Amino acid sequence: MKTTITKKQKAIELMKKLDIYKPYIKGFEEKDKVCFFEQFGGFWIDQEPELYKKMQEIEKEHNCKVYAVTHEYTEFGELYDFLIVTDYPEEWDTLIYSNGNKHTAFAYVWNKDCDWFSEFGNITVHSFGGGIKRIA
Repeated sequence: MKTTITKKQKAIELMKKLDIYKPYIKGFEEKDKVCFFEQFGGFWIDQEPELYKKMQEIEKEHNCKVYAVTHEYTEFGELYDFLIVTDYPEEWDTLIYSNGNKHTAFAYVWNKDCDWFSEFGNITVHSFGGGIKRIA
């Protein structure tokens, strides 16, 4: 008999694979708190009301589970990368590919400056010291 795992359980598994700081994983596991990362430093997303609201919209509209967020400024806008677990278990084995401390992860990328350029896709993050940072 196959055991069914939830999106949240899969998210916890992915957070461990990314080597995210254990207290952030515990906060997610026990209180559903999501961490966003500036460079490699983490902060609780509910400290940023606009970002928290956007996360809730993404989860509701796409029936997914956000488990971490990165933030960066690029030549084409300010980006927030919402790492997600999709609603489709058959895709879960492809949500992260790891090579040492570099990971290709599936995300919804929100372009805050131009929402029209927001999209789903793969990003590459580097994990270091319990945090993550997008590098590609």
